[in-house]
Amino acid sequence: VGLVGLLDPPREEVEAAIEDCHRAGIRVVMVTGDQPATARNVALAVGLVHEEDPIVLHGEELQTRDGLSDAAKERLRDSVILARVSPEQKLDLINYYQQQGLVVAMTGDGVNDAPALKKADIGVAMGQRGTQVAREAADMVLEDDAFASIVAAVRQGRTIFTNIRKFVLYLLSCNISEIMTVGVASLFRAPLPILPLQILFLNLVTDVFPALALGVGEGDPEAMERPPRDLDEPIMMQRHWRLMGAYGLLITATVLGALGLALGWLGMTQERAVTVSFLTLAFAQLWHVFNMREPGVGFLQNDIVRNPYVWGALALCTGLILLAVYLPPLANILRVVHPGPTGWALILSMSFVP
Repeated sequence: VGLVGLLDPPREEVEAAIEDCHRAGIRVVMVTGDQPATARNVALAVGLVHEEDPIVLHGEELQTRDGLSDAAKERLRDSVILARVSPEQKLDLINYYQQQGLVVAMTGDGVNDAPALKKADIGVAMGQRGTQVAREAADMVLEDDAFASIVAAVRQGRTIFTNIRKFVLYLLSCNISEIMTVGVASLFRAPLPILPLQILFLNLVTDVFPALALGVGEGDPEAMERPPRDLDEPIMMQRHWRLMGAYGLLITATVLGALGLALGWLGMTQERAVTVSFLTLAFAQLWHVFNMREPGVGFLQNDIVRNPYVWGALALCTGLILLAVYLPPLANILRVVHPGPTGWALILSMSFVP
């Protein structure tokens, strides 16, 4: 961390950013070529350490002919201030942390920082004070040279990853429900609950807009309270595949149940009953977007409910579905008829089940 860059913004801002890092499971280590006294005072000023006489590891204690000594490696586990460190030692430090299975972000501004910026998993260069060599070697350039910007980038990165996961889970579970609905009905030689053009309508209309809304959400405000995910963690883990299958089964059972009730209990014609099952599937997929909230959060107090794009997508899709029912040219193409008051009651009650 460049010491000048740390001292420029209000120190409260830097201290808050460091605290955010600690809560998010990110360890902040100061590595500088400056004198130990300078590094100690800056670390105390910005809240990197809180004890009056923090331990500062001197570069001379790290250096051996073959890199870091065993004693230095032991001390590195607890040290957060390293002073009088040479460019070569920075490379050794990054290599040591990476061998521990850690993801290393290195910040720097000088020409001598370029090798370390290149070797780190994420090289972060200063955009204002940084040299051209440092900026070209880095993966990310800070336009404002502020440490808090790194924390903001971490928060945004976590939000983007979570949004991609929600987007994929929502779309796949919706499509699986469509496949299973048609497959199960065909297996038992029942009337098709949803017709080919109706499937196309759902894929082009009701699936797309809620999924896009999930992709642009601001995310969970508690994202920085969780530890970092594993480096090899995929977008879809086993629990997400299980969830996807469970949601698909639940929506399928709901749609087939609505079709059975419409044909048997309400005695509707096949055309009207298929309309009921189609609309049940359409609205069930819309309400399914609220199942994409984070585990453990409240039913009403979560990032999905707070996302204005989700409500806009629901309003738009509801209007398009109603057009499919009440606009005669579109209704004829999709082979949809008016379900009647009883049909609408069945559609709305069943679609909320998932």
